[in-house]
Amino acid sequence: MHRRQQLEKELDQANEQIRELVKREERLRIARDLHDTLGHTLSLITLKSQLVEKLIAKQETDRAREEAREIGQTSRAALRQVRELVSDMRAVTVAQELVESERMLGSAGIELQVQGELALEGVPDLTQNMLSLCIREAVTNIVKHSRAKSCLIHIERTNAEIRIRLQDDGIGLRSGSGMGNGLNGMSERLALIDGSLSLHSDGGGTQLTVAVPLIVKNGNDGGGAA
Repeated sequence: MHRRQQLEKELDQANEQIRELVKREERLRIARDLHDTLGHTLSLITLKSQLVEKLIAKQETDRAREEAREIGQTSRAALRQVRELVSDMRAVTVAQELVESERMLGSAGIELQVQGELALEGVPDLTQNMLSLCIREAVTNIVKHSRAKSCLIHIERTNAEIRIRLQDDGIGLRSGSGMGNGLNGMSERLALIDGSLSLHSDGGGTQLTVAVPLIVKNGNDGGGAA
């Protein structure tokens, strides 16, 4: 019986390592794709913005307007590129990610309670993917660093935005906890869809709130929600 329990424990550890490796490879692939696809485009936008400032200073308004129009066209092209990248990713809805979150937290002995609107019907794949990745990163941080016994995930949808709050009853943030890179990654990911995050932590736990606007944009960029 003892040997069987030991083997099961080793199997769980091996499966967890495999899942971590798969997630790490997926992050690296997304980072490479974003860098290769958008690096040139964003650099071009920066250069043209600087040129517009110089043209305005020289009062060359006609040329400044033309450069500004080209910036708009380039930014719409960048948005299409991001959507194409996301469409190539494995589509993960928030509801699906919550199932995985319950499994991961449960394996660490952390009880999960989920409240609010879980289905998020009609929310675009881009938004669903970004939110799912943020939930995954936050749950991973809770498992690794919080020493929590329970976790609450609350999902609220209004006409203007989706707001997801993750709250644990752990030890709160500590210096050197290793969460900095994860939070930076979430912030950068949310910036692609005009989202934001806020963090509050004390000795009674940590609360992370992610907010993403639901705005339908009109124009030649193909439409869609931010």
